[in-house]
Amino acid sequence: MIYKITHSTNYSYSETVPVCHNEVHLTPREHPRQSCNHNRLMIRPHPVTSGKRLDYFGNQVTYFTVQEGHNRLTVTAVSKVKLSAPPKRDPSVTPPWEKIRDSLPGFRYPEGLDAYQYVFESPHVSISPELAEYALESFTPGRPLLEAAIELNHRIHADFVYDPSATIVHTPLADVFRLRRGVCQDFAHLATGCLRSLGLAARYVSGYLRTVPPPGKPRLVGADASHAWLSVFCPEVGWVDLDPTNDSVPALDHITLAWGRDYGDVCPIKGVFVGGGQHGMTVSVDVVPMS
Repeated sequence: MIYKITHSTNYSYSETVPVCHNEVHLTPREHPRQSCNHNRLMIRPHPVTSGKRLDYFGNQVTYFTVQEGHNRLTVTAVSKVKLSAPPKRDPSVTPPWEKIRDSLPGFRYPEGLDAYQYVFESPHVSISPELAEYALESFTPGRPLLEAAIELNHRIHADFVYDPSATIVHTPLADVFRLRRGVCQDFAHLATGCLRSLGLAARYVSGYLRTVPPPGKPRLVGADASHAWLSVFCPEVGWVDLDPTNDSVPALDHITLAWGRDYGDVCPIKGVFVGGGQHGMTVSVDVVPMS
């Protein structure tokens, strides 16, 4: 699949903002199944300085400064991405999850060292006995890792309600677990926390989800979504994506932007500004298949 993706973020302010500093994760990440053939970032007002760098996790970050007084800030990223399907795997023939857990500290360098850093807590993903207990319903003794992880993915989808009004960006994971409600970010954090609570490596993935309109209905421009899911590490197989929000194993409808320990590492846009008074934000995402 080849996609054209347009991601527009618009900020409006009740008072003039004289200066702002921002960084964005809006360049789709290269990986073995995905290549980004084009990426253009348009910023209005025009920034006085801008640049690019790779963050600690290897994601491309663009940073910029606007020093012109403004009441609106618009950041639009246009990308073209080529995506291929993952290889077919039989989850039942992957190694037992306990064997993988025990092998992670000594797994071959550098792949094992990279994976092992995702075993530990992070600012948005706590580790707890409660999460471990929930996960152990799927991770029974000796069960193949991917078979258990896919069942956990299914159980979160069944047990938790998608409710945009239930949480905010900084809602603690313990509250999400208690409320049994949240959004894709929460469910990705939850599944990641469950896996890490068992000593397994799991990372948070930020990206886009192609949405398909109902039969006979037109495709709505701008109605696609920023999305979040997770990956679990399985030696000899690599990182395997799981989407608990949609009870799926991502293939050709999930486009990766960036990955890290949690949302805080890969937030699409973050920054600081002076003044501004009351402010609001709107986001529009359009994922168009070109083949």
